[in-house]
Amino acid sequence: MRIALGADHRGYKYKVIIKNLLISKNIGSEDFGTSSDKSCDYPDFGLQAAEAVGEHVVEMGIVICGTGNGMAMTANKVKGVRAALAINPEMARLARAHNDANMLVLSEMFTPEDQIEAILDTFLNTNFEGDRHARRVDKIIKYEKG
Repeated sequence: MRIALGADHRGYKYKVIIKNLLISKNIGSEDFGTSSDKSCDYPDFGLQAAEAVGEHVVEMGIVICGTGNGMAMTANKVKGVRAALAINPEMARLARAHNDANMLVLSEMFTPEDQIEAILDTFLNTNFEGDRHARRVDKIIKYEKG
């Protein structure tokens, strides 16, 4: 499995933590930036990571900014992407199980640092439940543009 990573300056610290966690779990990643905590624009990095997911270059993606909202809005503009903000493991589980999310969005401001690994593990190890949820996800896919 390969994971696309993207963050702006407000998510850079968590991106580094996540990248190291992925390495420790022998999970490959493609880092789309940013490479420092210097001020930058989240769409520049969120779109690149989301396009890698939407084009099936990688299996999943993780994007991080201050609140997570900007990255979620950006990533969800890309066809084939279902990006979900999760600030705790239960939100990550439900995003995968019920919404078949293929991108995890984190908030460096509101996601407790001591929860990052649990959120990551939950997101990566939860399967989509299908059934009634598949019908709902299919409705989202039906109205994608692009």
